[in-house]
Amino acid sequence: MMSINKGKEIAEGSSRPTPAGAGADQQSPPALSRYESQKRRDWNTFGQYLKNHRPPVALSQCNANHVLDFLRYLDQFGKTKVHLQGCMFFGQPDPPGPCTCPLRQAWGSLDALIGRLRAAYEENGGLPGANPFAGGSIRIYLREVRDSQAKARGIPYKKKKKKKTPLNSNEDTSSFTVRQS
Repeated sequence: MMSINKGKEIAEGSSRPTPAGAGADQQSPPALSRYESQKRRDWNTFGQYLKNHRPPVALSQCNANHVLDFLRYLDQFGKTKVHLQGCMFFGQPDPPGPCTCPLRQAWGSLDALIGRLRAAYEENGGLPGANPFAGGSIRIYLREVRDSQAKARGIPYKKKKKKKTPLNSNEDTSSFTVRQS
């Protein structure tokens, strides 16, 4: 008698034999990395956003404006306090008290999100030249968010410089000998 799982494998075109008694203990595909599962979740969330858009937008019709609208939509779920210019705490990195300024998505979170969505777009069949997540308007928006959040917190954003490893030409190489046989 054939097990249910064996029948499922055959129906799905699997040629892998199933050992006797192993019907329920089948190996599942390897677990996704944290990055891959986050990318999949972000991609699904963006797809749902487009479906709920009025009128709904097909992925093939999606452009940078839809991406920008999505990023602005996400702001309502943010957890980063961004002080407005009129706030008495504007420009203070560690404000001493509460205020009514809005919570926003942090720039770093948006930047990482766009990176994941940019990769997911191409992995899901999108052409690199038509990637709505790679447009100049997206980069400008992210730069403006970064700069405004840095001003609001009083902390200037400084790009991290790559560390150069200097080659030391004064190293003693006399300890290296070549053996001749």
